[in-house]
Amino acid sequence: MRRTPQIRAGIWAEQRALRLLQQAGWRLLAQRWSCRWGEIDLLLHKPDRLLLVEVKGRQRRGADGWGAASLRGGKRQRLAISLGLWLQEHPSYQNCRWEWVCALVPLPPNRSPVRWLPWC
Repeated sequence: MRRTPQIRAGIWAEQRALRLLQQAGWRLLAQRWSCRWGEIDLLLHKPDRLLLVEVKGRQRRGADGWGAASLRGGKRQRLAISLGLWLQEHPSYQNCRWEWVCALVPLPPNRSPVRWLPWC
């Protein structure tokens, strides 16, 4: 599979977000896990907690607010179904409390910090 510049930028953004979360004590369970309903960018674990992370990498703020505008109802619903399917495959995590967050990752040459948006 050929990696386009957009795919490489997305992978870079995911890796940046992942490094920050691992430094905060989160352990990676899944990265780019996909099913017919969608893809989970990052899924991490701390004792009794799961963190689902949607990563949006952008070089500059555009009309979509660094990618935050893409997090509307349909996307959230598809991710909830995807998480449910992941949990069916990994039943030992079913009793964990889970949280969703969006990581808005500025791409080079932008050196701004990652913005973390709780996604309720």
